[in-house]
Amino acid sequence: MPFRPGFRRLFRSPSTTTKSINNNNNNNNNKGITSAPSRSKTTKAAKARRVAAKIPPLPPPLPSAFPPESFLPKPFFTQEVLHSSSKPGSKARVTRITTPHGSFLTPSFVAVATNGALKALTIPSARKSKQDLIFCNSYHLLLQPGPEVIKEAGGIHKFMGMREDDGTMKPIITDSGGFQVFSLKYGTVYEDLKTDNRSGSFNSDLDPKISQKGTQKVTEEGVIFTSYRDGAKVLLTPESTILAQKDYGSDIIIPLDELPSYDTSLEDLRKSVDLTHRWEGRSLIEHYKNVKNQAIYGVVHGGVSKEIRSQSLEYLSGLPFDGFAVGGSLGGNREEMKEMLEYVMGEYRVIEETKFGRSKPVHLLGIADESSILQTVSLGIDTYDSCFPTRLARHGTLLTRSGKLHIKSSKHSKSYGIPIDEECECETCKRYDRAYLNHLLKAKEPVFYELATQHNLRYMNDLMEGIREKIMNDEI
Repeated sequence: MPFRPGFRRLFRSPSTTTKSINNNNNNNNNKGITSAPSRSKTTKAAKARRVAAKIPPLPPPLPSAFPPESFLPKPFFTQEVLHSSSKPGSKARVTRITTPHGSFLTPSFVAVATNGALKALTIPSARKSKQDLIFCNSYHLLLQPGPEVIKEAGGIHKFMGMREDDGTMKPIITDSGGFQVFSLKYGTVYEDLKTDNRSGSFNSDLDPKISQKGTQKVTEEGVIFTSYRDGAKVLLTPESTILAQKDYGSDIIIPLDELPSYDTSLEDLRKSVDLTHRWEGRSLIEHYKNVKNQAIYGVVHGGVSKEIRSQSLEYLSGLPFDGFAVGGSLGGNREEMKEMLEYVMGEYRVIEETKFGRSKPVHLLGIADESSILQTVSLGIDTYDSCFPTRLARHGTLLTRSGKLHIKSSKHSKSYGIPIDEECECETCKRYDRAYLNHLLKAKEPVFYELATQHNLRYMNDLMEGIREKIMNDEI
């Protein structure tokens, strides 16, 4: 099985079982493919790795490692607070975040375009659903088509057509790929990607022999994982994830972080967060070598430990990140999640006022169901991302102001003239009734997934629009 290290070398040449990818980063003229090393060289390399493993890792970089200008506000990435709620106990705010590819209002929902595309929906249709900001997964783009392809296409915005009819571009966030890599051991990534007979074939090109058991090995250098597409081994490092996102040209980038499980011991959790801090520091150093008008968020970790969360926030807030994301496990249920977020956001607001002297955006990673948003938006979280509404749509669950609607139910087979939601102004609700949508889903017509996804995205963006209005009126 070939070993393919790094984002940037992954697609230089076809894989082969008789040759290996050269991982000598000091030789920029190397074409990437060399003959397999001799046994003596392999033995020496293995010995060197064993010696290196015994050397304690360097501590994460201090603020002094970065140039003074890196701490200044970036003219290409700004957050303007339009209104802070005066409701007692509320920290909710409405802001405008401006990027090189346009601006958007917060609080806002961020739709997930896993492979550089919203499943079953085009970008123009998403824009009709008021979708201003999209989240792409570096993990999937790394494996197909690869950073070099996207760079040659002119960047991720041009590649996926993230623009208005007049050519105006819209913002995109990309992550490091770390979440997907660490999710492999639990099967969540593979289950999300593989063909689902209930909702149609969206990824029939995946190799059925490659299961969700993607092996992984975490080292100081990075993480090694097995591609779910072809079984190749891939090395992900803090530097390679940043370089890949530079190739993508996204507006907001996320550094590599480790994702410990919910039941991780306190000792292992500390080690994990320390490793993440070293990775994030390395990512930040790589980022400032060539900023390219991209903002970078630090990811706050610490699991369900308030002490470690506080330490993570204290360290990361001392570095020149342009915003912050809350990652990792936040608890075993929604109440525990809310309690932890109340603590983290309370700590963050103090830091924002005393250390920054200005607002910096806060993003909640991977959580954006309606209940969670309504419970936490008063804490001052600016953006939420999740594939929740689009996945529900593909399985026939539609979001309405009176609750979830299971359109496949036989009771909707004769719901003539009744839209999904009487108050919704999406293209689906204006043109089609429940009876027709019930028929489309039962007939497994592909157009159903487009219509359902368009509606659910419009519902989420209407929800966020209503939340912003309530904050402006000091009702939240």
